[in-house]
Amino acid sequence: MQQNMSFTQYLKDTRSELNHVAWPTKTQTMIFTALVISLSVLVSLYLGLFDYVFTNALGRGLELLPGQQGAVQLDPAAIEQALQNASNTPAEVPLTEQAPLNLQ
Repeated sequence: MQQNMSFTQYLKDTRSELNHVAWPTKTQTMIFTALVISLSVLVSLYLGLFDYVFTNALGRGLELLPGQQGAVQLDPAAIEQALQNASNTPAEVPLTEQAPLNLQ
């Protein structure tokens, strides 16, 4: 086979090969598209169901552990205050003043 094929020859050969492809009909394409979408929805529902079941089972199992008093209740006002305090606090050490890394 020739090593240095010209680009135009490559395009001609590619077009020739594409003429040999058995392309699906419009009806087949629509059926296969609907099948892929349907299977995608079914798999997502299947995985979502198992996620829901296992999440609830894990939550109920954790509630049965000794010393657990249920879920922790978070106060939104306390969270907001903590976020404001964190954003107003300057960094302790700027990146330019950090000690050099010793790789020895």
